[in-house]
Amino acid sequence: MSLSQRWSALYQWVYRQMHRIPALPRNLLVTALFLCAAYLTSSILIGHTGGENNSALVFVLAVVLISLLTTGYFYGILASIVGAFCTNFFFMFPYAAFSLSHTGYPLAMLSMVAISCVVCALTSRVKLQAAEAVRREKKAKALYEQNERLNQEKTAIQLQSARETIRSNILRAVSHDLRTPLTSISGAASVLLSSGEISEKNTAMLQDIKEDADSLIVMVENLLSITRIRDGTMPLKKREEMLEEVAGDAVLTTRRRFPDSKVELDLSEDILYLSMEPMLIKQVIVNLLENAIRHSGDREHITLHLFRQDNWAVVEVRDRGKGLSPEICQAVQSGRPLSRDLSGDSTRGMGIGLSVCQSIIKAHDGFFAAGNSPEGGAVFRFGLPMEDFPNE
Repeated sequence: MSLSQRWSALYQWVYRQMHRIPALPRNLLVTALFLCAAYLTSSILIGHTGGENNSALVFVLAVVLISLLTTGYFYGILASIVGAFCTNFFFMFPYAAFSLSHTGYPLAMLSMVAISCVVCALTSRVKLQAAEAVRREKKAKALYEQNERLNQEKTAIQLQSARETIRSNILRAVSHDLRTPLTSISGAASVLLSSGEISEKNTAMLQDIKEDADSLIVMVENLLSITRIRDGTMPLKKREEMLEEVAGDAVLTTRRRFPDSKVELDLSEDILYLSMEPMLIKQVIVNLLENAIRHSGDREHITLHLFRQDNWAVVEVRDRGKGLSPEICQAVQSGRPLSRDLSGDSTRGMGIGLSVCQSIIKAHDGFFAAGNSPEGGAVFRFGLPMEDFPNE
């Protein structure tokens, strides 16, 4: 470490130690230390130069340093007055006596006080300007960093928007290309099943083909719906409908697709009449029922419950299956796309369906939640606002 670095480190250490002391004691201590240092220096000089000493300049230097290291004007002016009296008393003839009788002494003292006060004022002003410059530099640096951060966020948003646009276009194109052949496969399987001219083994295989094709058709429809909703190309066409009728249609659709399943419809005592897009809400209910049938492991105990809670029309789907994993519950609560959180083939379709449900309910200004029932099984719940429709 060089000598300058050592002095710099020593200065920084002293500066930190001094600023641990409260302002008033620190200012008084600095003033006393520099006045004592000026007195000792002048005492050494007078021993070598006699009457021709520069003690006044030494005290002026002390005043400058005191003005730099203290706050305000008071301590510098006080030091200039004390320095003038010390110079007259200790370092002017007659020594150790205060005298203004000699020619030039009063003028010298007044000049010293005036010069010290002017220097003190200028030093304090320079110090204030330096502090203001530091403050402006910090403000400019903060504004620059904020601007850089905003630019980075803007770039990230633009990239994310571009990625979402590309992804939506790809999904839309692929979905359109897949929907027609899948419909043909499902229709052909239905024709073969109804012909009655195939073996039992082939009948089971055709049934699997039809179910898989129907499942893929639903997934394609969900992909198209979610891309249109998120892109804003599917505007809501709300109208006043009874939620009971929409739920009934959803149950009938589900029973046609899954004849071996049992779905119990539990209607509300109140009439749930509200503004909504009926086809989209039906799609939400069908998705939830199909998720319960396909992924719960129990097709016999699925309940669709409708009820009113304050100003919300609430739809609840319960099953008695294996329940939901913590990852799915957390993703639903946070609103993240579920298809990114799940990796298994059996649950990926579930994630896409739930993402569609989330998007549709969000577009209706509703809420969507998921969890596990204490009795076992999963519970999916969503609510639609009913502010404009009083309870009847």
